[in-house]
Order: sequence, then structure tokens, then C-alpha cells
Amino acid sequence: MARLARTPGLSDVQTAILETVREFADKEIIPRAQRLEHADEYPEEILAGMKEMGLFGLTIGEEYGGLGESLLTYALVVEELSRGWMSVSGIVNTHFIVAYLISQHGSEEQKQRLLPRMATGEVRGAFSMSEPNTGSDVAAITSKAVRDGDTYVLNGQKMWLTNGAYSSVVATLVKTDQGADSVYGNMTTFLLEKEPGFGETAPGLTIPGKIEKMGYKGVETTEMVLSGHRVSESAILGGADKAGRGFYQMMDGIEVGRVNVAARACGISIRAFELAVAYAQQRATFGKPIAQHQAIAFKLAEMGTKIEASHALMVNAARLKDSGERNDVEAGMAKLLASEYCHEIVTESFRIHGGYGFSKEYEIERLMREAPFLLIGEGTSEIQKTIISRGLLKEYRAR
Repeated sequence: MARLARTPGLSDVQTAILETVREFADKEIIPRAQRLEHADEYPEEILAGMKEMGLFGLTIGEEYGGLGESLLTYALVVEELSRGWMSVSGIVNTHFIVAYLISQHGSEEQKQRLLPRMATGEVRGAFSMSEPNTGSDVAAITSKAVRDGDTYVLNGQKMWLTNGAYSSVVATLVKTDQGADSVYGNMTTFLLEKEPGFGETAPGLTIPGKIEKMGYKGVETTEMVLSGHRVSESAILGGADKAGRGFYQMMDGIEVGRVNVAARACGISIRAFELAVAYAQQRATFGKPIAQHQAIAFKLAEMGTKIEASHALMVNAARLKDSGERNDVEAGMAKLLASEYCHEIVTESFRIHGGYGFSKEYEIERLMREAPFLLIGEGTSEIQKTIISRGLLKEYRAR
């Protein structure tokens, strides 16, 4: 294993899983990534390999047919997959978050019915909070669920669903009138079940089509339109008595998601460094490889240091969550640093490649279009700074 981004204290099982995933990325993902990404083609063969390895059930308990691994294992697997191609990690990322939400907050009936099929990849999960006119301002969502006897009728439009089409269950946050004093107590998470595909995939639930993106191709990102979509109260995450707890449930999932984004950023950073250090030793100017020019050598030193710092923060945030402690500040720090450093590392790798970096034949061109997504996914850097500063001010309150 390379020197960078090592993780101390892993079990033999964790080490074996990561070695398997890394080999899979080297042999099955990296050789296919360029063609599939440029064609915006769904990676069916890669998906089949991920199912065979049991990755969809990585964090699902053994009693439900999964591997029962930790958030740390999940984050390190995401890092390896993203090193191969970030879009592949996208296929499992929201799936992991939904599986986590069901495992932590779901009713026993929901766990028994959904988790075994999620563990095999038969049922895939998507996660939905954003709307066309709201981003990080979750309180401003307008989608609503109105109670009608023992059922709820949902109306509204959701945005930016990764796995929106191929998923069968979407964890969806909407407003409900619970009579709470705070808007956050008037939100409920529903597990909306549908058929995979585009169009009306359940009565009153439509996935209009794929959103075209500058990068992060291959995996679909969609809208979801709810128009009189009727569900029973048993669709509420955790059951009927958990109505009004949706915001708090989703924020728990977002903490997992921010570790996830940090892991993706680490994976892309590692690949950008690998490409840069290889190119710098092959490309010669003024009679020697450019890696021997101080200007390039210093860039490589800074890139490696930033990878180590990002990886360390990501691992710390994952381990805190695994211990049962709140990790909102640490997850925010990890996401902030890893995503910003990823953008810087990829840019430096692009510069090291010179004119060749602008060619679609070179991987770094793809990474240049993928890295910016991490600056905004699961909350912008400015949102992370808000979360971090609030947490620190609370901890270090003046007396």
C-alpha cells in the first residue's frame, strides 16, 4: 500500500475489505472510467461487481443480511471507490445514508422489510431534502404531507436526488402540521417506495428525467415531483409516532453524508496526486524529469501533506460517529478541509500536466470537472464554517 492516507488501528477484516476494493478499483473501475464518464453511461458491469462483493450491505447489520461494518469502514471504502471514479461511489453513497437512517431510526417492520433487500442491492436508496428554491436553508422547504385519515397526501418538488431513478426507496423530508412551536418540529421523513426508472414510478410520484451536469456523470441525478402521492402512516421513518422528528433524523444522516463527502474528496485527491507524481517523473524538460525541478517537487510535497491532513480529519470524524458521540463539528471540519484541499490538489495536478491536462485523453481533465461538486455537496464550505463556528462558540462560551 502507498505511503499516503494510511489508517492505523484497522482490524484484519477491515484491511482485507479495503485491499479487495482497491484491487477492484484498479482492475475494474479505472480502466473503464474515462469511456463511461464521457459517454455518461451507467456502469452496469461495475455495479454487478459491487453487488457481488456485498458492498451494498457493508454497514447493514448481520441480522439483516449485511456485513455489519462501521462508518469508518464505509468511509474508507468510499475513498477507494472515489479514487477509481467518484460516480461509482455515488451509486452506494445515498444508499448507505438511507440504510443508516433505517437502521438507526426505522421501525422493526421497516428494518425487516427493507434492510435485507438493501443489503443485496435489490432495493437501492436515495436521499431527498433539497428543493428547487432551497439549498442549505432546510427550514424553507415547501413540500408538504397533509394527513387524510390513516394516510398522508404528499405534494411538492424535490431536487438533486442521486440515484433518483434507479432507487426503490427515497428517504424524503417534507413539512407536516404537527403543531410544534418550531418549524423543525413540523417536519417528517417518509420512506417513499417506488419502481426504478423514469416517469411516474408510483401513483403521484414522478421522476421527470436526468439532470445534465458538468461532471459526476454516469450516475443519475434527478428531480422528484410529488402530486397527490398517497402513503400510509407506516411510511413515516420510525413509524407514526415519529412524525415531526424528520429534521433531526435527517441531520443525523447528514453527519454521515459529510464524512462521505470528505472520503470522496480524499479519494479524488489521492488519484490526482498519483497522476501528477507519475507524469512528473516521465515528463522531462531542460534535460531532467520535471519532478526534479524544485517548483514541481514543492507542489508534490504540498499535495501529499494536504492529503494526509484531509484523511486524518475524515478518519477522526468517522470514528467519533462510530463511538456514538456527536460529530457535527468534526464532520464539518473534515468536509470543509477535504473538499477545499481536493480542489487545490486537483488544480495543481492539472498544472503539472501542462497542456496535456486539457485533453480528454487524460484522467485529470475528468477530475477537474468532478472536484468542484464536493465544494457544494452536503452543504457548501460556508455552511460548514457556520456549523463549526457555532459548535466552537458553544464549547468555548465566555464566562
